Amino acid sequence: MADGDTEDEAARAFESLRAEVSLMRRAVERLAAERAESSHAPDYSETLGVISQNLSATAQRVDALVKSPALSLTPEETSRQIGAASFDARREDHRLFLVAKQGIDEVATRLRHQLESHVMAAEQRRRLWQVGLACLAVGMSLWAILAGPIALAMPESWHWPERMAARTLAMPMWEGGQRLMRAASPESFAGIVAPSLNRETG
Repeated sequence: MADGDTEDEAARAFESLRAEVSLMRRAVERLAAERAESSHAPDYSETLGVISQNLSATAQRVDALVKSPALSLTPEETSRQIGAASFDARREDHRLFLVAKQGIDEVATRLRHQLESHVMAAEQRRRLWQVGLACLAVGMSLWAILAGPIALAMPESWHWPERMAARTLAMPMWEGGQRLMRAASPESFAGIVAPSLNRETG
């Protein structure tokens, strides 16, 4: 059955219903008039008036229903509108999903940058320690190798070798010299010290 036939049948059915309601309303009104003219019959005018009002209200509702735009829609049009509403809802959901994904991507990017900065800072600190230790080792090696020749190259009146020896022993130069002589030759040192002890005892 075609959609136009379905729409026509619905319109005809509502038109028939409206005609029947109108006919029933006129019959009730006529019956009420006849009852009013008869003096022997009970007075049903109030009841019939209520019925008439109800029928009028029903007729108005039927008219509004017949004129409703929803009845003029074909199944295809209804399906199209449902599809359009569904598409709009899905599009909004997709937009919200993209917004949420963009926010998550931004947070992940910031976290990655912070992690990379932290890793780079740790790597820089590690390399700085390595360079510092290497420089310290090179400096100590150069000092051990070059300190002696540099001290010997200075003028003799500066006494750099002697001062370096005393500083190494953490003693004054006189006591440091005695210790060096005793360590170099205990017998010779004893021979030097013995006359001085004899003079002090004598």
